[in-house]
Amino acid sequence: MVAEHRIPELELTVKVRMRLLPVRREVEVITEQWGKVSYEGGNKQYARGAGARVARQWQFRKGPDGRRRLVETFRYDSRDMTDPLRQTVLDGGWVWRQVFFGS
Repeated sequence: MVAEHRIPELELTVKVRMRLLPVRREVEVITEQWGKVSYEGGNKQYARGAGARVARQWQFRKGPDGRRRLVETFRYDSRDMTDPLRQTVLDGGWVWRQVFFGS
């Protein structure tokens, strides 16, 4: 089973691949992410494995005092997608197991 979330604002795609193992009542999970690196130049990046992915977008804007400030304009946290999936698996009495390099 695959859950995919595309975030056009960040040119980011996050996939959560879940393999159901009914005999063990277990779900093996690997998370993949494609997007642009956050530094200038915008090279593509690919990440795979366990762990949360947080992506942010920043802009300079004028503050109330007229000075320019760096302000976060967009934020994505992969836990917003994986936490409900994991909770559904756990509520069903199954085990959620992160796989680091695929299997």
